[in-house]
Amino acid sequence: MQCDRRRFLGLGAGALALAGMPTFALAAASASDTRFLLVLLRGGMDGLHALQAHGDPAYAALRGAFVNATGQPTPLRLTSEFSLHGKLGFAARLFADKQLLPVVAVAPPYRQRSHFEAQDCVENGSDGRGGSTGWLNRCVAAMPGGKGLALSGVMPLAMRGDGDVSTWSPPLGTEMDPILWQQLQLLYAADPTLAPAFADIDRTVGANTAGRAKNGLRLPQAMAAAARFMAATNGPRIGFVEDTGWDTHGGQLAILDRKLAELDAGLKAFHENAQPIWGRTVIAVVTEFGRTAAINGTGGTDHGTGGTAFLAGGAVNGGRIAGDWPGLGRAQLNEGRDVQATTDMRGMFKGVLHGHLDMPITVLDSRIFPDSGAQRPMNGLLRTR
Repeated sequence: MQCDRRRFLGLGAGALALAGMPTFALAAASASDTRFLLVLLRGGMDGLHALQAHGDPAYAALRGAFVNATGQPTPLRLTSEFSLHGKLGFAARLFADKQLLPVVAVAPPYRQRSHFEAQDCVENGSDGRGGSTGWLNRCVAAMPGGKGLALSGVMPLAMRGDGDVSTWSPPLGTEMDPILWQQLQLLYAADPTLAPAFADIDRTVGANTAGRAKNGLRLPQAMAAAARFMAATNGPRIGFVEDTGWDTHGGQLAILDRKLAELDAGLKAFHENAQPIWGRTVIAVVTEFGRTAAINGTGGTDHGTGGTAFLAGGAVNGGRIAGDWPGLGRAQLNEGRDVQATTDMRGMFKGVLHGHLDMPITVLDSRIFPDSGAQRPMNGLLRTR
């Protein structure tokens, strides 16, 4: 898993990640040599924005202002009930090829609204009672000869533990994330002493940085790199990629136009770089919670519960919608404000790990997701081998 990082960083922003990737031998085809990649979108992706429930009677009243806003891309209809956001064009192609499976109303067992606690729960595989190791690492440790790779600057909680896991970090971008810049503006503006100094920086550097920053290649870079590593001979069977910037309390339309386009490009990049293993791969795209069903006063949404996950890959039984849709009527919403979670995320993961990585149910119930025997694996997520 070693890469000449100094040479990699020296390539320059124009060449970016793929030009500096080492050359790998391709993985030998084997039906049991399967791959699993977890993509964690930190911040709480708005599932109702990514997968639009146009067939629900209450959807138009709740989200019509978003869907009908000037400049919004035309939704990509999947079924009579659901459409993908217009920026998810490659994902829609995967759906048509039955290689994408959206899972509705999904959430970890933690059902509160703290980013940090919810992300910990997603990563440590617990019901909210904590844990210092990650369920992905425990999967690696439970697989004979298993290896894992986290595309991250530091080891994420999901990959911490005794299993054989490495980290690799692509080069950092040279431009500031515009969401972070906006947050800094608010913080400095509240301090009369620091506000003038920040305003000077903003005029000379910050405004241009915030305006130019795309971050559009970070997630695609990471997913392309993950594909190259995982497709290598003796490459890791389990991978982890993370992305930030999904907390959209205000100005959601512009932010998610960009972020969903990045996610779509990431799926495409993985697909293009993982052809030798694509038919034996499952990608799970998840986030820590959903968001409010109604739009708030600043053109955004607030923390919710039930969200949307996506399973993608050649091993996925896609082309349909999975999960139990609870409805968007006021009486159907959780606390009258957000999508009711009807699927425990651990059940979705169990369905993948049991059928795709041959992980025994007893190991899943006791070791991978401790004390989770009451949570059964979701069925039908995978193609028949």
